[in-house]
Amino acid sequence: MKEALMYIVNALVTEPQAVKMASSEDGNVLRFRLSVSLADRGKLIGKEGRVIKSVRTLLQAVAAAQNKKVFVDVV
Repeated sequence: MKEALMYIVNALVTEPQAVKMASSEDGNVLRFRLSVSLADRGKLIGKEGRVIKSVRTLLQAVAAAQNKKVFVDVV
């Protein structure tokens, strides 16, 4: 799932080398913290949060098949 998230994020940003991700797993809960450049933060979040919401929805669908919950934060 981590690889899929990195693939999606790298496709959305203009500076993929600046993308940093931290992840943690606690039981059946996965949490991803994304750090991107200031110029790309708006692209990743999107108008009214639509882009990041779509990314979260995709990951939640994959996680649900594995009986897990996933959270994605942009910092």
